[in-house]
Amino acid sequence: MLRRSREGGDACVVGISSRGGQGAELGNPSGKRMVVPSLKLQDLIEEIRGAKTQAQEREVIQKECAHIRASFRDGDPLHRHRQLAKLLYVHMLGYPAHFGQMECLKLIASPRFTDKRVGYLGAMLLLDERQDAHLLITNSIKNDLNQGIQVVQGLALCTLSTVGSAEMCRDLATEVEKLLLQPGSYVRKKAVLTAVHMIRKVPELSNIFLPLCAQLLHERHHGILLGTITLITELCERSPAALKHFQKVVPQLVQILRTLVTTGYSTEHSISGVSDPFLQVQILRLLRILGRNHEESSETMNDLLAQVATNTDTSRNAGNAVLFETVLTIMDIRSATGLRVLAVNILGRFLLNSDKNIRYVALTSLLRMVQSDHSAVQRHRPTVVECLREVDASLSRRALELSLALVNSSNVRAMTQELQSFLESCSPDLRADCASGILLAAERFAPTKRWHIDTILRVLTTAGTHVRDDAVANLTQLIGGAQELHAYSVRRLYSALAEDISQQPLVQVAAWCIGEYGDLLLEGSCEETEPLQVEEEDVLALLEKVLQSHMSLPATRGYALTALMKLSTRLRGDNNRICQVVSIYGSCLDMELQQRAVEYNMLFRKYDHMRAAILEKMPLVERGGTQDEEIKESKEAQLSEASLVPTEPQASELLDLLDLLDGTSGAAQPPPPLEPSPGDVLVHLLDLPCDLPSASPPPASIPNLRVFEREGLQLNLSFVRPPGTPALLLITITAINTSEADVIHFICQAAVPKSFQLQLQAPSGDTVPAHSGLPVTQLLRILNPNKAPLRLKLRLTYNHFGQSVQEIFEVNNLPMETWQ
Repeated sequence: MLRRSREGGDACVVGISSRGGQGAELGNPSGKRMVVPSLKLQDLIEEIRGAKTQAQEREVIQKECAHIRASFRDGDPLHRHRQLAKLLYVHMLGYPAHFGQMECLKLIASPRFTDKRVGYLGAMLLLDERQDAHLLITNSIKNDLNQGIQVVQGLALCTLSTVGSAEMCRDLATEVEKLLLQPGSYVRKKAVLTAVHMIRKVPELSNIFLPLCAQLLHERHHGILLGTITLITELCERSPAALKHFQKVVPQLVQILRTLVTTGYSTEHSISGVSDPFLQVQILRLLRILGRNHEESSETMNDLLAQVATNTDTSRNAGNAVLFETVLTIMDIRSATGLRVLAVNILGRFLLNSDKNIRYVALTSLLRMVQSDHSAVQRHRPTVVECLREVDASLSRRALELSLALVNSSNVRAMTQELQSFLESCSPDLRADCASGILLAAERFAPTKRWHIDTILRVLTTAGTHVRDDAVANLTQLIGGAQELHAYSVRRLYSALAEDISQQPLVQVAAWCIGEYGDLLLEGSCEETEPLQVEEEDVLALLEKVLQSHMSLPATRGYALTALMKLSTRLRGDNNRICQVVSIYGSCLDMELQQRAVEYNMLFRKYDHMRAAILEKMPLVERGGTQDEEIKESKEAQLSEASLVPTEPQASELLDLLDLLDGTSGAAQPPPPLEPSPGDVLVHLLDLPCDLPSASPPPASIPNLRVFEREGLQLNLSFVRPPGTPALLLITITAINTSEADVIHFICQAAVPKSFQLQLQAPSGDTVPAHSGLPVTQLLRILNPNKAPLRLKLRLTYNHFGQSVQEIFEVNNLPMETWQ
C-alpha cells in the first residue's frame, strides 16, 4: 500500500514497492523506508495509456513529476537526460513542464551527445522568444556550431531555426554563413533552412546570404537546392535590391525547371510519375515573383510555362499542384495572351474534377482572372453555373461570386434566370448575397425597364427579407420614372401583395405604388397583363389587412397608411372608411405612425381644401448620365431628405468612444429636432416614408476627403450641410474594397469633442465586397452650434484576408466649409 509524504514542498512516494522488493518495507531487517524508484520512459508510457480515467492519468503523472523534480534537485548528471525525456512526454500530453527549462540548458552544455540530443529537443519544445531563458543557450549553440561534429551542428541548427530570436540571429549569422560553405551536404542543408529563418526574423541580414545563393544554385543535392530556392524567395519578397539581383538568374532557374520536366531530377524524389513536384512548385513560385512587372523575365519563362502546362500529368494530385502553381505564375507575370487563355482552360478542366478542393481552387482563381481575361473565362460559364448546385456551401458561395462577375449586357437575361433559380433553392446564408447581386446586375445591364421591374419583383417575391434596404427606394424610383409602365407595375404589385404579405420590402413597394397609381388599378384591363377586375373595397381591405398584420413592420404600416391617405384623392367613393382607419392610428404606440395619423386627421379636418394638392402624384425625378452618376445622385437625394426627417431610434446607435480624443470627447447626443414654424406644416405633411426622394435645394459643394486606405480598403467622407440648418453637418462614410478578398465584420465608430453632438446611424451592411463591389455607407449627423473647427476620431474594426484588424486614427484636416 502506498502513502505520501511531503518534504520541502515536493512529494515523494514511500512504502511497499512492486518491483522485485526493492525499497520494500517488508523483508528489510533495518525497517527503514526506501524511496520507490522512478519509472523508465517506456514504463511511464504504458502506465499512462493503461489509465482508465482522467483522474488516474493525472495521479500517475503527478507522482512521476515529483520523482523528476527530486532527481533534478539532487543533480544526478547520469540520469538527467532520461528524466527530461519523460518530462517532454508529459509536456506533449498537455501538462505543465516549465520546471525543466533550466535542465535543458545544462544538457545542451554537456559534452555527451546523448545529453545534447535530449537537451536541444527540450529547448525546442519548452523554450520560445517570450522567455528570456532562451537567450542563455546562445553561447552553447555558437560553440556547437564551431565544433565540426556534423550531428551536433545539425542539432544546434535545428534549434536555432526553431526558437532563434532576432538577437540570436544577429549573433550567430556569421557562424551560419561559414557552414553554408562546408563540403558536407547534411550540414549545408540545415544551414540553408536556418538562413531562411534568419531572413524572416531579421531582413537586414540579407546582405550576408545574398552572395552565396548564386553558388548554391549549382548544387545537385535535392535538399540544398530546395532550401536555396526558398531562401531566394524570402530575399526577393523582403528586399527590392535582392529582387533586382536575382532577376539575372531567371535563365538558370528556367533551365533547372526544364530539366525537371523533361529528364527528371532523381527517381527517389518523383511522386506519382511527377518529377520532384515540391521543387517544381517552389521554382514556379520564385519565377512568379521575379517575373511580376518585369517584361524581360516574363518573356524568358513564357515558353517554359507553356511546356509545363502541356506536359504535366493531371491524373494525380501532384500534377494538379504543379499545374495550379503554373496557372498562378501565368496570371501574375506579363505573359502572352495565348498563354493566359491556356491557363484559363486549365482552370476550366479543374472545374470538372471530382475533388471539391480542386474545384474550389479553380473557382477562386477564375474569380481573380475575370477582370483581366473576361472573354476567356466566359467560355466556361455553363460549368460555373453548374457549380451553383453544389451541396458544399463554400463551393456554391464561390460559384455565386464568379457567376455574378460574369454577368454582362449580352448574357444578362440567361444569367439572371439561372441566378433566380438558385435564389429559390439556396441556403439562407447565401440569399442576401445572391439577391443583392441580382439587383445590382439588373441595374447595370437591364435591356428594358419592364424586364428590370419584373426582375426586381421576382427577387422581392422570392427573398424580400434578404434584400438591401435601398432596394425599395430604387424600385419606387424606377417605377416612377417609367410612366408607360405605371398601370402594368401597379397591377403586378397588387397581385403579388394579394398572394403574400410576409415579404416586407415587397409590401412597402406595393403599398407605395397602389397609393400613387391606384386610379390606374381601377380603370380596367391592361394590355400587358391578364385581365384583373379590382374594386375599391378590395384595395382598401388589402391595405387594412397589411396594417393589421402582425408581420408588418412599423415602416410597412407607414407605407400602407400613406397609401390609404393618397387613395382618398384617387378613389371616387366615400372617404369615411379611410378616415376611420387613419383616426384609429392616432393613438398608436409607435411614435412615427401616431404622428402621421394625427397629421392626416388634421388634413381631413382643417386643410381639406389642400388635401388634393398635397397628396397628388410625386413628380418624376430626372436622372441623367452614367449609372454611377445616377446612383450617386440618388444617395445625395436620400441624404438631403434624411436631413429633414427625425431619425428613428431603431435605425441608429448612439456611440460614446471614451478617451478617444484624449479626454475631450463627450457622449454622442442626437441633435435636437428642428422646431417647425407654422408655415412649415406642409413640409411635415409631405414627410412620408413612401415618397420618392424629393428634389431638395442643392447643398453647398464641399470636396470629398479620403481618410483611410489599407490593402485595398478605402474610406471616403462626403459632406452635406442642409441649407435650413447651418449648424448641422451630414457626413457619409463610404467604404470601398478594391482587393481580392471581402472585408467582413466591418464596424466603424466615431467620436467628437464635447462641444459637438454626434449621432451615428446604422451602416448599410457589415461586409464590403471585393473587386470594388457595392460599397458600405454610414451616415454621421454632427451638430456644431458654436461653429468650432471639427475634429473627428474614427475606429475601424474588420476582418480581411483572415486577419482581424483594428485601426484608430484622427481626422483633423476636414474642409473649412464643414464648420464655417
